[in-house]
Amino acid sequence: QLQLVESGGGLVQPGGSLRLSCAASSGTLMYYTISWFRQAPGKEREAVSCIDSSGGTKYADSVKGRFTIFRDNAKNTVYLQMNSLKPEDTAVYYCAATSYYCSHYVSSMDYWGKGTLVTVSS
Repeated sequence: QLQLVESGGGLVQPGGSLRLSCAASSGTLMYYTISWFRQAPGKEREAVSCIDSSGGTKYADSVKGRFTIFRDNAKNTVYLQMNSLKPEDTAVYYCAATSYYCSHYVSSMDYWGKGTLVTVSS
C-alpha cells in the first residue's frame, strides 16, 4: 500500500516560484509513475505533469517551460518545481501514483495524496 503526502504549497505572488513535494509515508515511489494533478475551485481535476519509473516526463501545455517534475529516489520523493507562476495556476495540487504509464486520466491513478493548496495572488 502506497501512502502519498504532498507539501510545499502556499501563497506566492505572480511570477514567483514554489516547489511541491510528494513523499511516500509507506511504500517506494521509484517503482511507480507519479503524476501531479490540480483542481481549481469549480473546475475538474486536470493533469499537470508526470514522471515514469525510467525518468520520462510529460507536461500539460499550460505549464510547459514553467514547471519541472523530477524525482529523488534516495529521498523517496517526487518534486514539482513551479516557476513563473500565474494566477490561473491557483489550485489544490495532488500527487498520484500508478503502476502503468503516464496518463492524464484521473481514473487511471491507483493512489492519491490529500493535496496541497497553491495560491498565486498579489
